[in-house]
Amino acid sequence: MHNKFYYICYPSISDGRESFLQFLSIYKMKREETIDHNIKTAWHAIARMYNQQAAKQDITTSIGFVLLNISSREGTPATKIAPLMGLESRSLTRVLKNMEEKGLIYREPDRNDKRSVRIYLTEKGKKKKEVSRQTVLRFNEVIRHKIPEEKLQVFFEVINDVNEIIETNNIYPKGNNN
Repeated sequence: MHNKFYYICYPSISDGRESFLQFLSIYKMKREETIDHNIKTAWHAIARMYNQQAAKQDITTSIGFVLLNISSREGTPATKIAPLMGLESRSLTRVLKNMEEKGLIYREPDRNDKRSVRIYLTEKGKKKKEVSRQTVLRFNEVIRHKIPEEKLQVFFEVINDVNEIIETNNIYPKGNNN
């Protein structure tokens, strides 16, 4: 058990400027008491679990998530996949190349827009997509079975609130002058 402490500080908003940090209160928090640590720890545990399952199928978790974001019937424009997954396009490019080498996808020019490329699943890709889908469903099924619905609702509300606070950038002052 680590005994590192984090000091939490909040931006000053009393005069409308967020140009410096003012300690409204100082809390000594153990790492295990911070929100970000708990989210990160949970995600790492989930990722390890998914990676173990993906390895059994000779794919990675990243490949599994990409497969889940490609339409089995119509394919998906290559430019739409990265935003669906919250990735940079250059990160996705490497994954798509790997998937093509494994025979999971193929690329074709878009019928409606010849400048664009659509990604399609091969039969092998469709099978791996279904395994990935079942893996995600199984995880969610077990969690929903073991955790009461009321607690899950609170969890989703809190996670949505955290995301909203981050997206509206209400945590740190704007600009470079800290």
